[in-house]
Amino acid sequence: MNFTEGEFIYINKPYGMTSFGALAFVRTRVSKKVGVRRVKIGHAGTLDPLATGVLILCTGKKTKEIERLQLNSKEYTATLQLGATTPSYDMEHEVNQTYPTEHITRELIDRVLTDFVGDIEQVPPSYSACKIGGDRAYKLKRKGLDVELKPKTVHIDSIDVIGFAPETMQLSIRVSCGKGTYIRSLARDIGRALNSGAYLTALCRTRLGDVCIDNCMTLDDFPQWLDQQEIES
Repeated sequence: MNFTEGEFIYINKPYGMTSFGALAFVRTRVSKKVGVRRVKIGHAGTLDPLATGVLILCTGKKTKEIERLQLNSKEYTATLQLGATTPSYDMEHEVNQTYPTEHITRELIDRVLTDFVGDIEQVPPSYSACKIGGDRAYKLKRKGLDVELKPKTVHIDSIDVIGFAPETMQLSIRVSCGKGTYIRSLARDIGRALNSGAYLTALCRTRLGDVCIDNCMTLDDFPQWLDQQEIES
């Protein structure tokens, strides 16, 4: 392999780590393997720290492919807790409000989800990396400042229910979507459409373009994989 000339590395990002943290882990070890101070490396699409799944790392001249890769369609599996909300729409923050759920049925869920397929308007989470006047929205929120983000058009190809537990009000879905879609915002909006609330308890990116999670290695497996590679100078 020639990491300086350019390679793709497919990582299954672990829960609780930032995308940059995963990138830094790989870059440190690749740089040592190649014998340079710092190999050029970037990633094609940020995953939230509480999300797992496909993270494509591009090294060397392959970093020019990042913008193209980010345009590819994506697939996620997500678990939503119905009947409650959090400020970040996931488990980064504690529940801040609860809602009735007695009226929610599988039939209602199926009917509501059809409204989210196609081109939809979506407001990104205030706890996100969106920029406001040069600052990241989540940094402003953590300083206690008000954040107002404008809606944008995103495209959702399909949403399928893969599990619903009425006793716990947990809903699991598979979402195929385009660039810029926030699954946390989708969870929020599904909760509202159900006349209730919702937040994410689990999120996994299972596909990015042609790269599926089965093509990815864990960070635990990466050092051994790297040791087995023959490096071209």
